Amino acid sequence: MREIVLDTETTGLDPYDGHRIVEIGAVELINHVPSGQTYHQYINPRRPMPQEAFAVHGLGDDFLKEKPVFEAVGQAFLDFVADAPLVIHNASFDMKFLNAELGWMNSPKLPADRAVDTLMIARRRFPGAPASLDALCRRFGIDNSMREKHGALLDSEILAEVYLELIGGRQPGLSLDSGRRGAGLAEDGAPWRARPRPEPLAPRITEAEAAAHDAFVDGLGPDALWAQQR
Repeated sequence: MREIVLDTETTGLDPYDGHRIVEIGAVELINHVPSGQTYHQYINPRRPMPQEAFAVHGLGDDFLKEKPVFEAVGQAFLDFVADAPLVIHNASFDMKFLNAELGWMNSPKLPADRAVDTLMIARRRFPGAPASLDALCRRFGIDNSMREKHGALLDSEILAEVYLELIGGRQPGLSLDSGRRGAGLAEDGAPWRARPRPEPLAPRITEAEAAAHDAFVDGLGPDALWAQQR
């Protein structure tokens, strides 16, 4: 199963008040395991950045003015997400902006039922408890120390860990390291194989049990498979 964990940064709270997307970050999960494939794009909003939005994500006019506009990257975004479910924290916010931008470029909009809202999942699991991304990181012991400001790709990577905890807990050995291409691979990218033990385990069978087994095999006759393996 393929899922896309997604986040956006914007110039404000409502696209229909003239606000635009300035960053999209997304992380691919395959069977709830990060594949190492990501999508990340800064976007020129073609409008000044309000100070209150700049204080949240730190993306200013000088940085964004040379970035592509949404119309230039929208199809690449759609190609990446394809038909996968979209895992988003407070999904209504991001979906509203994405569909506004897609509508302005005359592209089909994303169906609302494709969104998996981790905010709603958290509120159902922990009624009355704080459900922000930072609060969920504290609850699950997820390191978000690099999150000094909001950033779409970093927030998507963190949200992927939170999402896996919300739906039942991370699998042993799960890693969100983008250098790993997925489960079942060693650090060098080769298929993972168990290494032999430095020292073999001590036998747990007793001499009497070994003698009983030999007597049983002898009773099967010389053509028995076990007798041929001696």
